[in-house]
Amino acid sequence: MTVLSEHLTSETFSFTLNGRSEIVRDVDPHTTLLGYLRARGLTGAKEGCAEGECGACAVAVVDRNAEGGARFEAVNACLILLAAVADAEVWTVEGVGTSDALHPVQRVLADGGGSQCGYCTPGFVMALFAHAHRAPSRDLTQSLSGNLCRCTGYRPIRDAARALPVLSDDDPFVRRLAQPVPALSPIRYAVQDVAFDRPTTLKDALFLRARHPEARVVAGGTDVVVELNQEGTRYARFLSLEAITELRTIVEEEGTLELGAGITLSDIEEQLGNRVPLLAEVIPLFASPLIRARATLAGNLATASPIGDCAPALLALDAEIELASVRGRRRVAVQEFFTGYRRTVLEPDELIVAVRVPARQPSHAHFFKVSKRKLDDISSVAAAFALDIDQGVVTKARLVYGGVAPTPVRAEKAEQSLIGAPFDRRLADLVRPALQSAFTPISDVRASAAYRSAMVLRLFERFVWEGAAP
Repeated sequence: MTVLSEHLTSETFSFTLNGRSEIVRDVDPHTTLLGYLRARGLTGAKEGCAEGECGACAVAVVDRNAEGGARFEAVNACLILLAAVADAEVWTVEGVGTSDALHPVQRVLADGGGSQCGYCTPGFVMALFAHAHRAPSRDLTQSLSGNLCRCTGYRPIRDAARALPVLSDDDPFVRRLAQPVPALSPIRYAVQDVAFDRPTTLKDALFLRARHPEARVVAGGTDVVVELNQEGTRYARFLSLEAITELRTIVEEEGTLELGAGITLSDIEEQLGNRVPLLAEVIPLFASPLIRARATLAGNLATASPIGDCAPALLALDAEIELASVRGRRRVAVQEFFTGYRRTVLEPDELIVAVRVPARQPSHAHFFKVSKRKLDDISSVAAAFALDIDQGVVTKARLVYGGVAPTPVRAEKAEQSLIGAPFDRRLADLVRPALQSAFTPISDVRASAAYRSAMVLRLFERFVWEGAAP
């Protein structure tokens, strides 16, 4: 077996920064890309929230699109460990243009008065930079939904974004996208007794997981790095999975869609489209495009948060999680994966390698997220409902809630009461007693227990009234 061995350990690695090779030497593996850039003197990217909610730290990385070509992806530099960009290509606001030669995005923002105090401006520039170079183009509101302007200068920013010219073929960044995406090599980077392993094969990753079960597994890092930033958490070792191409695929076979554990939510959105309607409803409500460009479906499950967005939908779809170790593989239903608050069935030497979703979709399904704002927020209550309907009668039901128990949970008694019932608006009354007694939620900063209990029934009522016959 070929694995990363100790003699490959290095205190240096390199990546491409604004078109030039950058050598990183003897930098703590806990350092974020943002921290390194600012220490390097590239202070356009700012630290606003250190958890991915403001976009002031946005930079662009060259990533692979659905066809295998290159694209610029705007990401939060505050949520990326520096070692994760080894061999990669990063662009900052200083690299896309200068005061003497502004990029078209910078020009329209300057001409349109899209910069007020200027703190957020570099992040807006980089989000719009990625948007301008994206084909097919994404909805403008979605592209900017992860960027916060504290001066409330949204109108001129929006107007400037709508005035973006079509970029010509001789634009240097258009030409760059005609070139391949940088290949990521395996690295073992170690400084000050902290190691960062990034294998490029699943075999190597499983070997390292078995050898170092204490290592903190990192995929996109959008949850792990928040811990580092906000709580000062420190680890002796990281195991990064993002360079494993075999975990970044979507395969359909034998009536199942197999989503690789390393595929990002942005990739799922782009490659699946509306193939799984319930997931298609979840993803636009999951954080922001800056985060979805890094966050993975498997990572959202592994955190085992009772308010994670993806778990209710996957539970409603009867999805399975495939786990692997050097001992072999096993499949676990999503319902059996969570064992308690922030706890799962994952063994210390195991990794999530895939999420398996039935290709056949429910007759009628919908996802609801109750939060203080529509986009880029944590849910107070989430619900995913999926019904199979045959000749107007319910034959199968999944009513799943997040935020009302220590884990995402099904209302199984309510589900059973629906079987055989006509799919009409009387369903809400039929299921009312079972839903009112199904859960005992708690109160916290996001919502009271009473509010959560009320939402359990109200969300199902909405589901029925929006989709069922009168």
